[in-house]
Amino acid sequence: MKISGAKIVVETLIEQGCDTVFGYPGGQVINLFDELYLCRDRIKHVLTAHEQGASHSADGYARATGKTGVVIATSGPGATNLVTGIATAYLDSVPMVAITGNVPCSLIGRDSFQEVDIVGVTMPVTKHNFIVKDVTELAETLRMAFKIAKSGRPGPVLVDIPKDVQIAKCEYTPESQPVVPYPLNFAKEEKLAEAVELIKKSERPYIYFGGGIISGKASEELVEFADKIDAPLGCSLMGLSAVPSDNPHFLGMQGMHGHFASSVAEDEADLVIALGARFSDRATGDKNRFAKNFSIIHIDIDSAELDKNIPSNLSICGDIKDALSRLNAMIEQQSHDSWSARIQELREEEAKRVESARSGRELDPFAIVDIVSEYEKDCNIVTDVGQHQMWTAQRYPLKNPRTFLTSGGLGTMGFGMGASIGASCGTGKRSILFTGDGSFGMNLNELATSVSQNIPLIVVIMNNGVLGMVRQWQTLFFDRHYSNTTLDERKTDFVKLAEAFGARGARVFTQQELRDVMQEAMAYDGTFVIDCAVDCDEFVLPMLPPGGSIDDIITEIK
Repeated sequence: MKISGAKIVVETLIEQGCDTVFGYPGGQVINLFDELYLCRDRIKHVLTAHEQGASHSADGYARATGKTGVVIATSGPGATNLVTGIATAYLDSVPMVAITGNVPCSLIGRDSFQEVDIVGVTMPVTKHNFIVKDVTELAETLRMAFKIAKSGRPGPVLVDIPKDVQIAKCEYTPESQPVVPYPLNFAKEEKLAEAVELIKKSERPYIYFGGGIISGKASEELVEFADKIDAPLGCSLMGLSAVPSDNPHFLGMQGMHGHFASSVAEDEADLVIALGARFSDRATGDKNRFAKNFSIIHIDIDSAELDKNIPSNLSICGDIKDALSRLNAMIEQQSHDSWSARIQELREEEAKRVESARSGRELDPFAIVDIVSEYEKDCNIVTDVGQHQMWTAQRYPLKNPRTFLTSGGLGTMGFGMGASIGASCGTGKRSILFTGDGSFGMNLNELATSVSQNIPLIVVIMNNGVLGMVRQWQTLFFDRHYSNTTLDERKTDFVKLAEAFGARGARVFTQQELRDVMQEAMAYDGTFVIDCAVDCDEFVLPMLPPGGSIDDIITEIK
């Protein structure tokens, strides 16, 4: 039986196990949206307030579930509004399929109404992209998009479908099972044997891991590995939630705004074992100084990341779960008593530095994070980007993989609302979004989505009336020239705003007020906005100056 290209798209999405898509309709996808309507009992479409919100929702859905997120938008501005969300997913290795409509094939290249070469635009920020000009190739192209998105190092794939291809008909044969990823690459045995010898010789090993542990489902193997070689664990921002925060080996995030103990321990190590991480500039600081004291073993599924930013003594390409499992079987139990004692000293020194650096104000950022975590039960923890992101990353007690969602590589302000909605849609769990007044202002229109979709969401705004992270830099490095970072002139009342969108809202100034409101918010099934008053001179510490190193670490502002 022949069916239209639009119906082929919907049937193929269902065939691939897609239960929810996010998007916004328009002229060049109206046929596709008609098929979504006809199939609404088999696949759900979530209408967002803006295409960027839809792309972040698909991203959050994927991060929280491990499945491939799907977003749909029309041609021209609809497609270009997806680009920030696609780039966000690309930099953080999130599996996503973005489907865009385009003008009919006969009009392509003629500057037609709402025509953009979205394939050309997104080429640098996708794993692959396609334009389908023959309806007979549509189903296989979509299947290939899913296969590429979730193979190896995951990432976004775009499929652009001209309108006439959506209208055209052809035979469609469904597949009985979703596509499976390409076969994994596994580490060579001799490479792992070399790693074992380096680990045996090490007296001060340090494990640095990233988001590859989460996407590679290697959390259990990582914990066993740290126990086996008796090494502290530090991570990138994207690695957070891979191991529980209370794991005895875990020192927390390292790098520009990482934990003091984690960053110093890495610097004092004689061997750093990097797992599923890419040594970004935020993790290393001054690259010439970074690896001055230690050797490096680097294991990653993506060979392009090996030796790209920091040269290693031993680079191993392969699936991280398999590599760690085999290493655990090859390595005898290690013990490093003096190194463990030094790590404990660093923990104690960090605790003193943290307390010394805190402002003493009652409702400081760490108090907000601590109180929220007391009431949180099995929620998706999401952040936007800025100071609040770092405070949450430093302080929140995470328990399970895929429960911390944040934009790491691209650092996308406005990521949080869409990601929170997508995470809740995918998991059925409440999301708690930590945001700032600056980031929240980027995509607060998605409150309309969270309310209309009955999303259980608590938005915690750390409202300091400024663009806090930029202002912090202006304070430290630009002689307090606060150019365009003060937001007080906006006079936005977030509580009234929440109520106008159909959500609930409350403003808090004290710890007790926050406790009372959190109790109310957790009992509410919908969206609840909490506006927390934070002083504009609260800083994220520690901090490595831009281009600086561990030698320049700032732990206190006087």
